[in-house]
This record gives sequence, C-alpha cells and structure tokens, in this order.
Amino acid sequence: MTTTTLAVLVPLLPFLGAAAGLLLGRTAPGFVRPLAVLPTFTSLVLAVVVAVHQGGGQAIDAATELTPTGSVPIYLALYIDGFAALVAVLVGVVATCVQIYSTGYLRDDPRYPSYAALVSLFTSAMLLVVYSGDLMVLLVGWEVMGICSYFLVGHYWETPEARAASIKAFLVTKLGDVPFLIGLFALGTDAGSFRITKVLGAVASGGLHHPTLIGLLLLAGVAGKSAQFPLHTWLPDAMAGPTPVSALIHAATMVAAGVYFVARLLPVFQASSATMIVLAAMAAVTMAGSGLAALAQDDIKRVLAYSTISQLGYMTGALAVGDRGAAVFHLLSHGAFKALLFLAAGVIIHAAGTNSLAAMSRMSNLRDRVPDAYWTMTVALLALAAIPPFSGFFSKESVLGAAERVAAGHTDHVPGATGWIVLVAGLVTALLTGAYAMRLWLLAFRGRGAEAPDHGKQPLAMNAVLWVLAVPSLALGGLTFRVLPHWFDGRDLSPTLATSVLGTGVALVGGIVTYGAWRHTTALAARVPLGAVVAHPEADAGLVEAEAIAMHKPVYGDVAYAADPADPGRLLLGPLHRHAAVGFHLDTVYRVLFVRPVLAGASLVRFLDREVVETYVRGAGALPRLLGAAVRRAQTGNVQTYVSALLAGTVVLVVAAVLVATGA
Repeated sequence: MTTTTLAVLVPLLPFLGAAAGLLLGRTAPGFVRPLAVLPTFTSLVLAVVVAVHQGGGQAIDAATELTPTGSVPIYLALYIDGFAALVAVLVGVVATCVQIYSTGYLRDDPRYPSYAALVSLFTSAMLLVVYSGDLMVLLVGWEVMGICSYFLVGHYWETPEARAASIKAFLVTKLGDVPFLIGLFALGTDAGSFRITKVLGAVASGGLHHPTLIGLLLLAGVAGKSAQFPLHTWLPDAMAGPTPVSALIHAATMVAAGVYFVARLLPVFQASSATMIVLAAMAAVTMAGSGLAALAQDDIKRVLAYSTISQLGYMTGALAVGDRGAAVFHLLSHGAFKALLFLAAGVIIHAAGTNSLAAMSRMSNLRDRVPDAYWTMTVALLALAAIPPFSGFFSKESVLGAAERVAAGHTDHVPGATGWIVLVAGLVTALLTGAYAMRLWLLAFRGRGAEAPDHGKQPLAMNAVLWVLAVPSLALGGLTFRVLPHWFDGRDLSPTLATSVLGTGVALVGGIVTYGAWRHTTALAARVPLGAVVAHPEADAGLVEAEAIAMHKPVYGDVAYAADPADPGRLLLGPLHRHAAVGFHLDTVYRVLFVRPVLAGASLVRFLDREVVETYVRGAGALPRLLGAAVRRAQTGNVQTYVSALLAGTVVLVVAAVLVATGA
C-alpha cells in the first residue's frame, strides 16, 4: 500500500469500528470490546507507519475533488506534515489507552456498546481534523467531535449534572462555532480555495483582504473548542461524564483541535498583529485565571479540568509568539501526562465504587489502596509542574523560551508586547501549577478525610494503561526535544538557562509554600476530632444524609464521614478562595448578561403570541363563525320550510321588480 492509502485508513478504521459497534452492540455483545480496541489500535499502528514514512520531511499532499460547487471547490484532501503526523500518533495512543482502560472501568455498564462506539467515532473525527487538507472536510470532523462530546459527557444521563453538562458543552462550543464557520467562508472566499496549501499560498502572497476579521472569527471557534477564555466554562462541568471520556477530551481530541488548527494555519493569524495580541491576551488570562481556579477546587477531576485549560493557555501563548513548534511540542507532552492524570483519577474513583465520588477532602490512605495510581500520578504531577527531567519541563520551557526571545526583540514579525504578556503570565502560571499539583498530591494521598469503603483491586487493564502512559510522561521531553525540531520547522526547542531557572524555581516555590501551608493546616486540623456518623443499616438514608449535610460531612451510602479540614488552598488564596472555587462567577455573569435576557425575551414573545396575536386570530375567526351559525340555523332539513322560503323570496323579487318598473 502507498502512504496515501495508509493515511486514508487511519481515520477510516475507527469510523468503521464505531459503525460496527453500534450495529452489533445488542445482537452480538461479545464483539463489542474487540470492535472498540482493535480498529483503534490498528489505526495507531498505521499512524506510526505514516509518521515514519513522512519523517518530518516533505508533506504528503493528495486531493480529489469531492463535489463541484460552481465557485470554490471542496476537495477530499490529505495534508500531512510533521505536525500532523505526530499529533495523529498522540491521538492514536491516547484513544487506544482509553478504549483498553474503559473495558475495565465500564465493564458493568449496560450502555458500554454505545459508549465504545462513540469513543471510536470521536477518535475518527479528530484524526480527520488532523489529516485533512481541506477546511470544509476539516469542519466535518470538527462538528462530529462536538456532537460526540454531547453524547459522551451526558453518558450518565440519569443524573441532572450530566444532562446539564452535556447541553452546556454543546451550546458553548456552538457559540464559538458560528463565527468560526463564517470565518472559514470568509477565508475561502479571500483565498479562492478551501485547500490548506492554497490558503497558505494566498497568505504568503498577500492575498487576504480581511486578515483581522478572519482571524478574530476563527479565534472564537478556537476559544470554544479549546476551552479558552471566555468560552472555557463548559470544560469543568464536563467532568460529569465518565473519567475515560475526560481523558480523551482533555488529552488528545476536542480541546487539542483548536490549538492544532491555529498551529496549522498560523500564517493566517500572523497576517494581523491585532489578532496575535488578542491571542496573547486570551492565553494570559486563561492560563493564570484557570491556575487560580484549580487551586480552589475540591473535586479532583475539576482540578484537572482547570489544569487542562491552563496548560492550553501555554499552547495558545506559544502560538501568539509565533512558535508553533513549541505549541505542538507542549500539546504532545501534555497529552501524555494529562491522560495519565485523568485515568489515575479514574482508578481512585473506581476504588470507591462510584463515578461521582472525587472530593479530595474526603480521601484518606489511598497510597496503600491504589499503589499503581499513586506512583504513576506522582510522575504525571511532576511532569505537569514542569520539574526536570520530566517531559513537561522541556515542553513548557520551549514555550517560555519562545516568549522570552520575542520579549527581547529577537523576532520581527511578532510584537514585543506579545512576548512579555506570555512570559509574565507563563511564570505566574508555573507558580500556580506547582501549588495546585502539590495540593492535589497531598490531599489525595496524604489526606485526613475518612476512608471510603474499599471496593477491591482494580482491573489489570486499568492499571496497565497507567504504566504505559507513565513512560512518555517521564521520557518524552528528554528524548525528543533534540529530535523534534526537524519535524517542527527546524526551530530550536532546547531549554534556555534563564527561563529554565525561573520556571523551575517558581514551580518549586509554589510546591514548597503549598506543602508548608498544608503542614500548618494539618496541625490546626489535628485539634478537630475526625469521626463518623454511622447509621443502622436499616435506618432511613435520607435522614442520615440530612444529618451529614447539617454537620458539613460527606455521605457514602448510609454512612456519613468527616471531611479533611486541612486544605492549604484556603489558606493560600484567603478571601479569593470562594471566588476562585466558582470560576470567578463567570457563569453568573453569563446568566445575567445572556441567559436572563434571552429568557425574558422568550417570555415576552410568549405573552405577545398568547395575548395579542391569538386575540386577533380569535377575533378574525369570530365573524365567520357567527355567519356560519346563522346559515346553519336556516338548514333545518324540512322541505316545506325550504319551499316556503323559496316562494317568499320569489314574491319579494316580483314586488321589487314591479316597484322598479313603476318607478321607471
């Protein structure tokens, strides 16, 4: 087979697996797990083969006209450069790990067949986005991911949280997709083609007539998909879905799509200095604000969700300073350790026998109960905090180094202010990352919350995947920062001394200060006796829950346990904590600015429709009804009455005719 044929099969195989899984899920349940894992794994193998053939050299470019449009044609096109080849491998690795992990995590879930099929379809859509050489075909994958996220986030649709989260994810991302679609049409019109190669050629020749407008419209879609300020609020709520779905969305598919799109079309955004400054400001607010929010969350998955938003801010910051190599390098590194963090969190949640129990203040003695999760999550948190020699250190330093070069004026095509914005925000975020990573580790594995019931050892498939992902989290950066440059435009990705010392130093300061705050709060909390309110097994669970809520204690079944009061986040953030815990009230702002006016407008329209429009409609129908009633009364069915009326009418007509004739 040719490389082009293999590349076509990469997104096609998961799609076929999804279709087969949906068709055979109920009739042949024994095939569900093989159909979930094997097509995705085969797609990964083919993606690796394509990457080896591409080798970071000449891009693979092939196209056939999909349909004549009469104006700008649409092509079924492939465009695989070094970025696309490596991102496809990342998607394949994470998707395969998620599918294998899910065979254990959801082994008793009756809706596993549809879940597995949707994960495969999600994977296929992202691979289509990665490999597509035509913007309209890319848009298909972009939108398929949106609908898949709606179904997967709402997998536990019995719970109101999952239903609300799925609707919110769909609506907020669509809010960005509308201007994104308009921007794509404007870009295709200006460039005369939707082919990515021709679009980039038009940019190079100065063929874009509205670069700022196009760039800002496209950024709206990127902000929605990649959860950047101000369209990031859907991502923390999306944690109501299954934990493997969170790993897939955060590490390799949906949120990665926006960053990858900007990296692929970076010259389009660089054509407007205003767009790049907006991108830098968006990245700065996103990374620093989300870091503060992560430090105030109690739910372990929401900590990781805000962490993802913050790390995506690093990637968009790298793009804002014009270094897409650093952005995609951090995308690859982050994909490995963030998938590991979510799947390790899933092991912790699974150990408690529930999907929703993830409050760190309730955790205790987890190091001995989930040793695989403990060691692998420790590796992933060190990578997240960018501590050398873990992978996050090298990728994050490439971002800070790129920002430092722009701030120092070593590049001409990017404003120096952009570099300073990204650099300062990046260092502040590094401090916050070290703090919330240390807090998560302390509360999850050394917390004093009462121990939840032990539900036994986790399935081998779940623990094995953790160790597989621990390898790139530990070794990816050190092994590849010297190899990747020829895949990424030849830019140097090596850490620089200044940013390495500053970045690592502030991360260590954040971790050490958090540890000190934890020791202080632990000493204070030791004076508060930890206990449990244990109800009789036959007692009313509702009464137990009510009592526990009144005493501010979490509930496990019919037992209420005390939470751990030793939370360093409260001490570190002080009065800011309550605001950071709710995402700085951005949802409330949206509710006041958008939701309430829309609901008020809907109520007004309903009132006008019911009281005004319907009144006129009823009035217009009243006269015909009255006339009909009069005519209906004349229709008695009596022949004599009809003859009498006929004779009377005839007499009237004759008399009238005589009078007229006489008058004439």
